[in-house]
Amino acid sequence: MPPSPSRRHVLLGGAAAGLTACAAPEPVAPPADPPSAAPGAPAAVGSGGTPVAAAADVPVGGALVVERLELVVTQPEAGRFTGLSAVCTHTGCIVNRVEGTSLVCPCHGSRYALDGAVQQGPAPRPLNSRPVSVVEGQIVLQ
Repeated sequence: MPPSPSRRHVLLGGAAAGLTACAAPEPVAPPADPPSAAPGAPAAVGSGGTPVAAAADVPVGGALVVERLELVVTQPEAGRFTGLSAVCTHTGCIVNRVEGTSLVCPCHGSRYALDGAVQQGPAPRPLNSRPVSVVEGQIVLQ
């Protein structure tokens, strides 16, 4: 049978274990600053100058959904383009379909007008605006 450890060894061993357990954890990098957006609003995809589509791809009196940018571009009248967030204000699904003059969310059936106003819920508020402009026949995010 091996000899029992002395009282001194037990106390020193316990103290060392306690110090190890209480040692400060390795430093963790601080979180990155969140993108600037309204509180509670999702961050927009794409930035100013991002090309979207050819202006000719957006029908007059209709819209074009650009899912990769979470964007809807409407042309309610010839030459007037409007950008809207494609993020549904109900649960954040992506509005992905245009039916006539309605923008349709696939998740719960919310419908929006070409100006982003709610036509049919459960969406509680209009789609957010995402300004666009036309540069040499191309729609770009502002």
